[in-house]
Formats: sequence, C-alpha cells, structure tokens
Amino acid sequence: MKLRLLVFIIAAFAAFSCGGGQNQSSTTTQPGSNTKPTDPNKKIKIGFSMATVKEERWQRDKDAFEAYCKKIDVDCPITVADNSSDRQANDVENLLTQGVDVLVIAPQNATQAASLVDKAKTRNVPVISYDRLIDSDKIDIYISHQVPVIGRKIAEYALAKAPKGNYVMVYGSKTDNNASIMEKEQLAVLQPAIDRGDIKIVADQFIPDWKPELALNFAENALTQNNDNIKAFVVSNDGMAGGVVSALGKKGLTGILVTGQDAQLDALQRIAEGKQSMTIYKAIIPLASGAVDAAVKLAKKEPITTTPFKNVTGKEVPAILLEVVTVDKDNLMDTVIKDGYAKYEDVYKNVPENERPKRP
Repeated sequence: MKLRLLVFIIAAFAAFSCGGGQNQSSTTTQPGSNTKPTDPNKKIKIGFSMATVKEERWQRDKDAFEAYCKKIDVDCPITVADNSSDRQANDVENLLTQGVDVLVIAPQNATQAASLVDKAKTRNVPVISYDRLIDSDKIDIYISHQVPVIGRKIAEYALAKAPKGNYVMVYGSKTDNNASIMEKEQLAVLQPAIDRGDIKIVADQFIPDWKPELALNFAENALTQNNDNIKAFVVSNDGMAGGVVSALGKKGLTGILVTGQDAQLDALQRIAEGKQSMTIYKAIIPLASGAVDAAVKLAKKEPITTTPFKNVTGKEVPAILLEVVTVDKDNLMDTVIKDGYAKYEDVYKNVPENERPKRP
C-alpha cells in the first residue's frame, strides 16, 4: 500500500499496552452534551495550541494543519508555546477568549495540560489531544500515531541488528506521555534479552524537552563511563539521535547502532550516510488533517469512529491512531522518497553520486 494512501487505523491491532493496554474494539464517539450549540451559518474556528515548532516535524504539523484548514475554509488560530507550560496556559486562555469551537492541544506537559482541558470544559469547548496524550479522561479525542508500536519497532530493530552487547537508552521528556509509553514498550521488547544476559543497559535517561544538546552530553558521558564499549543507542527521536551521532563523531566511533523517530530530513541524510541506523516514519499530513476533520465533526456534533485507548491512569479515552513505518538505509527509496515526503537529492545530499542508489 502506498504510503500516501495511509488512512486512520481504527481496526484492532495485536493487543498492546499503554498504562494497561489498548482495547481492541472500535466505537463511535458521540459529542458530549456540554458542547457549544452549533450555528450552521457561523464559520467554524479551531484553536491549535502547540508546545513547540523547534523541531522539523512540528513545523510540518503546523504547516499541514494550516493548509488543511485553509482548504476546507475553517478558521484555525495557532499558538506556539516555545516549550513553556506557563506560556501554553496563556495561549489556551487566549484561544478560548477568541471563542474557538474546538481546542486542539499538543501539550508541553501532559500532567499540567489536564488543567487546560478542565478550563475548556467549563466553557463547553471540546478538546482534542494531538500527538501527545494529555493526562485527562475528559478529552474528547486523542489523535496520534501508534506510539506503543513505535516504541516496539525501535527496540525490535535494535535487537535484530545488535543482538548482544551494551545498550544506552535515550528517552524523551519525562513530561511527555509518549516518552514514557515508548520506554515501557522498548523495555518489554528488550527484557528477554536482558534476562538471558545477551544485552545490558549500562545507562538510561529521560532528556528534558527532547533536547539534542542534552542527548549529546548524556551520550558523551555514557561513552566515557563505558570506555566506548557501546553496541546500541536506543534513541526515541531524531533530534536526540542527532546529538548522539555528534557525540560518536567527536570520538571517531562508527558501527554503533543509533535509532530515531520522526523521519526528519537531517536524520534521513544521516541514514543515507550510514551515521544513523533507522527512524520511524510518521506521515504528518494525515495526522494534521485528521485532527481538523475530527474537530469539525465535534463542532457540528457529528459522531466520530474511534478506538478506546487507556491513558496513564488506566481510564479509556477515544482515540484515532495512524500507521507508522520503519525506515533504514535499505528502504529509503521505497518509503519516504517514493511517497514524496522527502526528495532524493536532499536525502542523498551528502552521499557521493557514485554511491547513491539509482534515481527513481
């Protein structure tokens, strides 16, 4: 199936856990009775509160969200909190003051964002938790990619390519539920190998705000403390993977597995060069447009097909989940390039022409 034809995955997958697991049945979510009355002549306004656009993938989200709102003639004021929970709280207040019909939040801090959901609910405004899961069972929709699957795919790839040796785990921000979900899933995959003594986790850390420079510092310390005897850095996103690759480069180390997530262009270039081992490709346009479509349905009080997903408290929230794809040097051409997500000349920019695969 071509990636450009990716659609929401509503059907059940093999059971996986997220604070207790995901239910396998699909349901139809009906808008809550406390949603605002709908004026059929009023232009729908969807507020999107984003935590950051500092990383390439989040700028893609913003651009795709704006483009789709424009396409379907919906107002969509967007705010960016620059990784500040306090600023995001102010942003949400401003969006609610503007009279948005639906609020979409990509939270900076999953726990603190629960209060933002409460604030929206006092004004009868439905809330969509975007990509990152908010610690609240009051959200109307959680739309994301298959985060538990991402965690497993990363760990499975690492274990297949580096079945023995010392591992370093580089997790995302502790305030982001995605980071904790991936930690749980990665460790579940690796545990049998740990129990057999095949691999040993010699260092692990959650990196505040997923910052590449902090990942670089952590990787340098892990290498020093283990005399460079590391077989794999299991890294939860491409930004931090860039920091890890920089740390390896400073020491002239090669052949060490480095994972990632998001299919950022710089990561795809590192994969083409052989500096990063893999990434997880998550199509952004279906995610952004799906959030807008769901918001429009909430505003119109139309039913939405969802899958129950358990949050960190064990309570179920309605979810829409999208497919993810593992990308490495062997399938760059058949995935991100074939799909038009990235250009051939950009991906192989740093690879000598005689070493590049044949142009499609």
